[in-house]
Amino acid sequence: MTSCSPTPKKIIVFGSGNFGSCLADHLGDSEHEVSMWSREKSFVEYFNEHHKNPRYLKDHSFPNTIRAVGPDLPDADFVKRIDVLLFAIPTQGLRSLLARLRPSLDDAHLPLLIFVNKGIETDTNALTLEIIADTCGKDIAKVSTFLSGPSFATEIVRRQPTMVSIASLSEEHAERASLVFHQPWFRCYRGNDPIGIELAGALKNVYAIASGMADGLGYENNTRASLITRGLSEMTRIGVAYGANPLTFLSMAGVGDLFLTCSSLTSRNYTVGVRLGRGERLEEVLETLGSVAEGVTTAKGLKAITDDLDVPAPLANAVYQVLYEGRNVREQAQALLERPMVKELDLPGKSGGPARALMKKLGIEL
Repeated sequence: MTSCSPTPKKIIVFGSGNFGSCLADHLGDSEHEVSMWSREKSFVEYFNEHHKNPRYLKDHSFPNTIRAVGPDLPDADFVKRIDVLLFAIPTQGLRSLLARLRPSLDDAHLPLLIFVNKGIETDTNALTLEIIADTCGKDIAKVSTFLSGPSFATEIVRRQPTMVSIASLSEEHAERASLVFHQPWFRCYRGNDPIGIELAGALKNVYAIASGMADGLGYENNTRASLITRGLSEMTRIGVAYGANPLTFLSMAGVGDLFLTCSSLTSRNYTVGVRLGRGERLEEVLETLGSVAEGVTTAKGLKAITDDLDVPAPLANAVYQVLYEGRNVREQAQALLERPMVKELDLPGKSGGPARALMKKLGIEL
């Protein structure tokens, strides 16, 4: 395939899971030189010998432009030669990884940092932007970039047309990140609201669990469409209360990813919901899922955020109660259906507290 990239880059992808692997494949096929880091020595050896991922996308052959590295983290000399650091590990492990990697980053010649993880850190309720500020400093946080959108890994490696959102507080860095990824089969749309992009990417996983629960209970298309629409309304309300731009939730990272994740068994979070709706126990579902469903941990962080913001979130609260309070799925669904009538579209009167606090940490006044 013909590349649209201006010049090939040296890229390291931290994470060899489903999404990290498919992005490494896309970048390697776009004429970039890609290293994919794994903490498992057996993975590194297998991938470099067979050019296949033994755990995800097992039938796919990866380009020879990709090389696996690890399990040790790359040292400062290695990082110095890298143009782009792409982070594709679960949010709960990001703080530790960044803290270990920070001494290898040269602030005077900083590579482009792109984050594709989706979630809220459970112990702190922090978004990735804040985790970056805490571990790497405000100057690095202000130029970090975030990619999110409707992008199943199995379709990316088959070069199905895919479109995503890329956002940063720095317009220059958002454009640079877009140029790294942009191809006719992988279109990038830039924005300047990383907080909104992060919230949308994290919250949609919780609503995907709700959508799956409804399907598992036997509800059909009307119900799913209603849940997706009300989920969009709810996550927009939460986002605005947090301090995000409401238009961000109409983006690829917002309604685009929400629709995809809420309507396909390819979605891990939707699958968790379906199985819970059919009566399986959460512990059994997670043990046999085969990969991480970030909506399960995100539901806990989201509950703390909505409580703190005092913003109504009945769908997210119902998911939380099933996951962490042992509530019955069918009873929760019935309770939602019996709620009093409410105004369809509303935004909170007060907004922006957490975002203002985070921007202040970064030295930016809103």
